[in-house]
Amino acid sequence: MDNRPVGIFDSGLGGLTAVREFKKLLPNENIIYFGDTGRMPYGVRPAEEIRIIAGQNLAYVASRGVKAMIAACGTISSTADDILQQSETPVCGVLKPGVKELCASASPVVGVIATATSIQSGAYEREIASISPEKTVVAISCPKFVPLIESGHYDKNDEKVREAIAEYLVPMKGAGVGTLLLGCTHYGLIGEAIEDYFGGRVTLVGAAEAAADEMRDYLCANGLTGSGGSEDRFCTSGSVEEFERLGRLFLGRDITGSVEYVPPFPI
Repeated sequence: MDNRPVGIFDSGLGGLTAVREFKKLLPNENIIYFGDTGRMPYGVRPAEEIRIIAGQNLAYVASRGVKAMIAACGTISSTADDILQQSETPVCGVLKPGVKELCASASPVVGVIATATSIQSGAYEREIASISPEKTVVAISCPKFVPLIESGHYDKNDEKVREAIAEYLVPMKGAGVGTLLLGCTHYGLIGEAIEDYFGGRVTLVGAAEAAADEMRDYLCANGLTGSGGSEDRFCTSGSVEEFERLGRLFLGRDITGSVEYVPPFPI
C-alpha cells in the first residue's frame, strides 16, 4: 500500500483524459496533474526544446512527492523517451503502450495520428516496425487538432472539427487503415468525430487509455496501489480560470478550487 500520488503531466488539458481513464481503473489513487498550458502547443516546437521541456516537467512533478508518473504527451514520448527513462521516479510515456495495443490488432494496415514533432521524429514507425514489421503504417501529423480541442471544439458535430478531420485523414481512408492510434491524448476527445468520418470502419486505440492500463499494471505488480483518492490536485502554467472551465468538461466533474498556478519554466 502506497498513498503517495501518481503524477500525470501534459502540454495542456489533453492529459486530463489520462486522469479520467486512470481513475476509472484505480479510483482510490491520488493524482497530481500538471498541464503546461502557458507553453502549449508542444507539437510545433523543435525537438531540442521538447527535450528541455521534458526534463523540466519531470523534475517539477517528481518534486511533488509522486510514486510514479505518466508523461501523457505524445510529443514528449516520441522525442524525449531517453529522458523519461533516466528519471529516478518510474515514468510511463504514451507511445509504447499505444503502439503495443495497435500492433496487437489484426489490421494489416494501421495508422498513427500525432503532432508534427511526433510524426517527424519517426518514433512511432520505428516502434511499430520493432514489434510488427509486417504491418503497413500510415502516419500523419494533425497540427490543427490540439488548438481546436484546447479552445473547446471537440463535439462530433462541430463543423470546424469535421473539416479538420477531413483535411488530414483522406490518405488513411484511401489506404484502408483498419486500426488507428490516437498518438496524442487530446485526440480522444474527437474520437467520435473520427469514427464518424471513417463510417465506423476503423478501430481506435487511445493513447490515454493505453497509458492508464500500463500504469495500473505497474502499480499492482509492485504493490504500490493506494487507498486515498480524495486529494487530486491540478497545476497549470496558464489561466487557472480557463483550466477549471475546460477541465470540468474533460473530466466530467468540478475541479474549482483544486487548481494552482505554476509560472512557466524558462527554456
